[in-house]
Amino acid sequence: EENDQEHSLQVAMIAHALCVIRKTRYGLAVDEGMAIKLAVYHEASEVITGDLPTPIKYFNPGIKEAFKGIEAIASRKLFQYIPEDLRESYRPLLFPNEESVEWKIVKAADKISAYLKCLEETALGNREFLSAQRDLEGDIEALNLPEARDFMGEFSPSFALPLDALD
Repeated sequence: EENDQEHSLQVAMIAHALCVIRKTRYGLAVDEGMAIKLAVYHEASEVITGDLPTPIKYFNPGIKEAFKGIEAIASRKLFQYIPEDLRESYRPLLFPNEESVEWKIVKAADKISAYLKCLEETALGNREFLSAQRDLEGDIEALNLPEARDFMGEFSPSFALPLDALD
């Protein structure tokens, strides 16, 4: 099992790596700090809604749209809990610009995190994750982010290795 804090930390670490790859290898601009903060807060609404498994969230367009609405309501509620003088610092984290490169990197990092979970499970013999693993691999490739492609090729294979194989 994994809680939201553990998941968000992994997503933040992956997002950071994607930013470093983007800047270093491709010379493309990205605000690393913002990407990391967005990753830390990317599931903040689940404090109110709880975690709903992805296959249920995306079962059909109606459920997907309804859950997006629930998440938006939860984000607005969280925002109201923040002291008024601090709210503007949290606004971009609870209501991210979904067109920004930083948000796209966080979404890629979130999918990569789910993919890595699938790798770990299948390496332990849990074949129930094979279909999700294949789907996520396709989803990540479809994002068309060279930094995500690099991460997948260079870092993800090690998540399927036993500890004694890491040298």
